[in-house]
Amino acid sequence: MKISVLTDNHAGSFFPAEHGLSYLIEYDGKKILFDTGQSDMFLRNAEKLKAGIANRDITVLSHGHFDHGNGLAFLPGGRLVCHPGCFARRCRGQDGTYIGLGMTEEEISSGFDLKTTADPLWISGKIVFLGEIPRLTDFESKETTFRFEDGRADFVKDDSALAFVFPEGLFIVTGCGHSGIVNTCEYAGKVTGISKLYGIMGGFHLKKTDTQTRETIKYLKEKGTRHVFPSHCTELPALAAFYEAFGSRQIKTGDVLNF
Repeated sequence: MKISVLTDNHAGSFFPAEHGLSYLIEYDGKKILFDTGQSDMFLRNAEKLKAGIANRDITVLSHGHFDHGNGLAFLPGGRLVCHPGCFARRCRGQDGTYIGLGMTEEEISSGFDLKTTADPLWISGKIVFLGEIPRLTDFESKETTFRFEDGRADFVKDDSALAFVFPEGLFIVTGCGHSGIVNTCEYAGKVTGISKLYGIMGGFHLKKTDTQTRETIKYLKEKGTRHVFPSHCTELPALAAFYEAFGSRQIKTGDVLNF
């Protein structure tokens, strides 16, 4: 597997950054664009990396937030997979700032070969889009700072992830982990029938060294997870806790990881 970091919150030596996430993932004969950040920055960084986005097989949107999907406006079509809830009108609860996608479902459908599904979707024999992730733990996704435009609480139920089957177990890539990292890993195991966890990378949506962060670290340790790379929306106190527990490297725009 090869993962090229096209957009992340932290800049690399020669690569600009923005608040957002975009990876190009190559595995099992497939080239997958996972999220697009909030601008055309992912395209500019892909060109610097000579990543070859034009010949990708599919684009996957992890969830319907601007910092993961607004880059779609700069992408010239192709296959696109996401949860049907990605197109909701949503905002921050504290100030009402709109944080949903800039394009409507109709606009995206007219420019892409769009497939929406809340069920798992196998992209290849070793790669699965998880669809809607059940929230089962007692310490994850219990509160939310997000709201739909009509005022209802938004728990970002469209949040999903990709699971990759390795001989050593599952490698999971998350966009923000709004569903909870443990919930995501457990559901990936249920979908694939594989309980071993080889690695996990992406936004973990952990902000503090609190119960959720500690329980997540405990779970990943108990699973014997070899590769743990929190990035994007994982804030400094949580990043420090993961570094202490796993020696996790900081992910930066322009990084290329091989597994």
